Amino acid sequence: MYLTAEKKRELFAEYGHAKSATDTGSSESQIALFTYRINHLNEHLKKSKGDMATKTALLRLVGKRRRLLDYLMRTDINRYRDIIKKLNIRK
Repeated sequence: MYLTAEKKRELFAEYGHAKSATDTGSSESQIALFTYRINHLNEHLKKSKGDMATKTALLRLVGKRRRLLDYLMRTDINRYRDIIKKLNIRK
């Protein structure tokens, strides 16, 4: 399995707003989790180009992450800039 409970805790601790492993609801931690999953699905699609179900799931995740980033940009621009810089995401 590519995403274990330890890996999730690690992501939440590193990117969460309150910097705790239990902070699963903050926008930053969700964006970090979606980015990790998007990168994994991207690698899978490079190997198997005909997997349309994975492509659909990837597009949904990208949309969810985009909506969260838009929300974060509207509410707190500094947190938005920090997470963009940390995760190396471009708009």
